[in-house]
Amino acid sequence: MAEAAYSSRLKKHYDEVVRGQLIEEFGYKNPMAVPTIEKVVINMGVGEAVADSKKAATAAGELAKIAGQKPVITKARTSIATFKLREGQSVGAKVTLRRARMYDFIDRLVTIALPRVRDFRGLNPKSFDGRGNFAMGIKEHIVFPEIEYDKIDQVWGMDVIVCTTAKSDDEARALLRAFNFPFRQ
Repeated sequence: MAEAAYSSRLKKHYDEVVRGQLIEEFGYKNPMAVPTIEKVVINMGVGEAVADSKKAATAAGELAKIAGQKPVITKARTSIATFKLREGQSVGAKVTLRRARMYDFIDRLVTIALPRVRDFRGLNPKSFDGRGNFAMGIKEHIVFPEIEYDKIDQVWGMDVIVCTTAKSDDEARALLRAFNFPFRQ
């Protein structure tokens, strides 16, 4: 129950504040045309899993703590001899967050994790794909408070992709700015 109340804070902020700002800025006629955040995909690639298969399982456990949801272990699609990689070998983990868990993760990402990143100067405002989706990389997964620094043996990076229903990058940028994403000037 407490999780739903906590995560709905951002959803409530969207309904009460953000939607009105976007209608005013872009002049939407239909309130259903206002862009929303659809899902957040978190991907953790573990190159060391080629030598030690337990590393992918460990990374999946860490990702489960961060996301609050069980991740899927990703497998290699093709064999690459130079990397000693075989088809079907575990190479990482990913998780897709929607609804309450998504808003909860975004809240923790923006308010807790990003300010803890070393030498953080803001997110790149050009990291949009042309269709309103935003991708960013985090070099160290230890910036999340769920990870106990003393108990980890290795630091992994992760990719965070925020998928929106926006038709253009400008709409998506305005949407994420309204959610307090710290973009560079």
